[in-house]
Amino acid sequence: MHISVIGTGYVGLVTGACFAEFGVNVTCMDSDARRVASLEKGDVPFYEPGIKELVAKGLRENRLRFTTDIAKAVDEALVLFIAVGTPPRGDGSADLSYVEEVGRGIGRSMTGYKVIVTKSTVPVGTGHKLREVIKQTQKEPIRFDVVSNPEFLREGSAIEDFMRPNRVVLGADSDQAIAILKDLYRPLYLIETPIVVTDVPTAELIKYASNAFLATKISFINEIANLCEKVGANVQMVAKGMGLDHRIGSKFLHAGPGFGGSCFPKDLAALIQTGERHGQPMKIASAASKVNEEQRKRMVTKIREALGGLKGKTVGMLGLSFKPNTNDLREAPALVIGEELSAEGAAIRAYDPEALEEACRVLPAVQACRDAYHAAEGADALIIMTEWNLFRNLEFEKLKAVMKSPVLLDLRNIYDPARVAAAGFTYISVGRQAQGPTAKA
Repeated sequence: MHISVIGTGYVGLVTGACFAEFGVNVTCMDSDARRVASLEKGDVPFYEPGIKELVAKGLRENRLRFTTDIAKAVDEALVLFIAVGTPPRGDGSADLSYVEEVGRGIGRSMTGYKVIVTKSTVPVGTGHKLREVIKQTQKEPIRFDVVSNPEFLREGSAIEDFMRPNRVVLGADSDQAIAILKDLYRPLYLIETPIVVTDVPTAELIKYASNAFLATKISFINEIANLCEKVGANVQMVAKGMGLDHRIGSKFLHAGPGFGGSCFPKDLAALIQTGERHGQPMKIASAASKVNEEQRKRMVTKIREALGGLKGKTVGMLGLSFKPNTNDLREAPALVIGEELSAEGAAIRAYDPEALEEACRVLPAVQACRDAYHAAEGADALIIMTEWNLFRNLEFEKLKAVMKSPVLLDLRNIYDPARVAAAGFTYISVGRQAQGPTAKA
């Protein structure tokens, strides 16, 4: 089978490279000629473990190709995956202009039956709208089917998520389209991946409902963490006790500075806006979003109180991407918090193994550092913002030797408080009691 993936961003490139690994012939199309030229050389424009190697293999074995010609991409393929951006508008709703533009390009280029699949995260009703856009653009009536096949890729483990997913969701109103997509995903039958077959609106909503629920778990545990600090409890043990209940589960019960990234904030906003448009307020989703915004402000307060004010202080920041194993800075808590620290007069020295260069463009006041110890030099406090593995075994004596004050704010709770305090640090985390020489009881 030959497929085309339109859009070579994070979702599109992972989808194309992984299908090529399944033995499918894949054409990835993008209107950005410079990006396509780079990809043809095997240069991947973002960091994701394993993707560069997978793209190189697909190119080498001639199963993965790139083009800027949408007519070619449409003509060659039976199945067309749409994987373009759906950024939020000012009111929180998803901007579908890129999806509609692709739909018009497909409509103009069709000469035979196609299965058109939305891989992008799109609100309920997009499949119907896309169908109308394509029909209106066709030069002559040609049969096609529209399928919703939402992605569930976690940045940092996207290839594993594609190759060994929890489930594959297929939304369609055509038995032929479902049969074709099932055949495309046949390699997953060997590992008994559940295939959820439903209608298009339900499939579209499954993605939003899933992300909203996970975001709500994060906001919930952050609220519990804030209560733990008031009553002297330990949020990690609370989360462990909760997570061992199989009805709840342990995933996404990690207190911290709040969620970020390309999905949760955007998808929550879109779900909230969809509810408003249909006269059905999404009260829990709205609360989760509000708690997340407040959590970032609470982290700034935590840092300010630890330093007795921010003006004239120097802080070292470890980690800038919204999560480890990615260079994605979209809605990253570190950037929001860093901007506020800078606005209040703090100097910021920062290190991130993958996102440093781009972060310094977004926050010009940040001084880029070569490693964690360079970031700590002369700092009144060191802040762990992102839980990259290389920050889990810092040498405390080495840090103390270069810092102005031995204060560690661990906003990801990756260290044992007693261990850090024993090394002579004032240790402040999230949802646990502060420890160390100058810690407030």
